[in-house]
Amino acid sequence: MEIGVYSLPKALALARELELDLVEISPNATPPVCKILEYKKFLYEQKKRDKALKSKATKVIIKEIRFGPQTDEHDYEFKKKHAIKFLTEGAKLKAFVFFKGRSIVFKEQGQILLLRLAQDLEDLGKVEQLPKLEGKRMTMFISPKKK
Repeated sequence: MEIGVYSLPKALALARELELDLVEISPNATPPVCKILEYKKFLYEQKKRDKALKSKATKVIIKEIRFGPQTDEHDYEFKKKHAIKFLTEGAKLKAFVFFKGRSIVFKEQGQILLLRLAQDLEDLGKVEQLPKLEGKRMTMFISPKKK
């Protein structure tokens, strides 16, 4: 079989003669590009290609670190160490301060804590979202810097 440009009736006749299918590859091209091949095999190859592309796509992992509004120094350092580990592994970090009961009056302390964490981690990651109060949680996102 020779490769060339055929009219639609001739291409269909050729496909029938070879007992194969006429598959439209790119319908938007002028003239539309078609191939004579086995359609089931074509679908299988396409699925295989899509699966390979999907497996190569990066998956975003989000790790969380929870603070209280009055987290003491040792706990802060311990959680900061975990945050450093998460960012070096390439995961996004969601740091939040959870306010229980009446501790919501310490909003400023929570914000200071999160901003301090962002400042301590600025060489490893960049702040994606500044501290934002949502209900009883103040949340901040930090994404790892590319190497």
